[in-house]
Amino acid sequence: MREYMLVMLVAVAVTLLGASVCRRFAYRFHAVALVRDRDVHTKPIPYFGGIAMLAGVVAAFVTAINLPWLGSFPLVGHDTLAVFAGSALICGVGTVDDLIELNALAKISGQVLAAGIVVAAGVKFYWIPLADRVITLDNAASILLAVFFILLCVNAINLMDGLDGLAAGVVGIGASAFFVYAYLLSYEQDLVRATTASLISVTTIGVCGGFLPHNIHRARMFMGDSGSMLLGFLLACSSISLTGQIDPSLVSPGGGVLISAYLPLVLPFAVMALPFADLILAYVRRTLAGRLWFQADKQHLHHRMLALGHSHRVAVLLLWLWSGVVAYGIVLIGITGAWWAYVAVAGGVALAAFLTWGPLRHRRTAPEGRR
Repeated sequence: MREYMLVMLVAVAVTLLGASVCRRFAYRFHAVALVRDRDVHTKPIPYFGGIAMLAGVVAAFVTAINLPWLGSFPLVGHDTLAVFAGSALICGVGTVDDLIELNALAKISGQVLAAGIVVAAGVKFYWIPLADRVITLDNAASILLAVFFILLCVNAINLMDGLDGLAAGVVGIGASAFFVYAYLLSYEQDLVRATTASLISVTTIGVCGGFLPHNIHRARMFMGDSGSMLLGFLLACSSISLTGQIDPSLVSPGGGVLISAYLPLVLPFAVMALPFADLILAYVRRTLAGRLWFQADKQHLHHRMLALGHSHRVAVLLLWLWSGVVAYGIVLIGITGAWWAYVAVAGGVALAAFLTWGPLRHRRTAPEGRR
């Protein structure tokens, strides 16, 4: 655990310091977010937050593979190198998009190529847990499922990045829940605790924590597509890698109360609940309107929170709360299986719902912008 904490602190420090440097370069190369009709900020804000995050990822990974415990597991080093290569590529695609705004086909192509790098290195789904059995996937199915899941996560986080601090906070919360699950799983089942899933998750927590001081309302810089796609890619890889490094025969619901049969399948979607919901709603909404799924609008979840009358900060905090309730709620239920866990989660949902729609909410006549 101490090595994981060191890796996280390295990611925080490098991202925090690197963001200041990247902001200056963003101004120099005119990589700024101009004000568009669907945006909520009112003045140009520099991009390149994703480059600072990538620097944090690199520093964290280099630190990890040189530590005496994490660095002693060849599989972790092998998978980490593959994830870094894919991260660098997808961040590069996002950086180009921040500079010249690529079309949807070019962005998807870059995402598929980045997914192909990690899949070719063996970071892919190997099995699907069910209540009474484990389904082992063949090579074609494992590749297709992994690539699809990566694309889903990358684009979900990309759509979620619409308010100051929203994407970084939601991803940081989700990654922390996944780290708790992955670490406790290995501990309670007496498995190897040095896993790529835990390493990627704790690195993601670090880069989100290091970037938030620059991105919290009122933001001094944006992560841009380079950052949002990078975060989605890291979350996807951490989820996928867990299935490749844990023997499903050792993860048995009959062996203890730590894990239910479906938790490895459900948790990634719980961690990404808000981004996935936003992505699905956007697809349905735009399809019914006769538009293509990638054509932007101003009806995402964060836009709706502002329309309800919440201020910018309150809207972000409420979406963080919803993310934490869902992600940690699923982990708590899966870990304990106790009746009080269900009561606690129900209480969290009720609290989040009350704060979102309750009578104490201060209504505004117009949504508050980033600036």
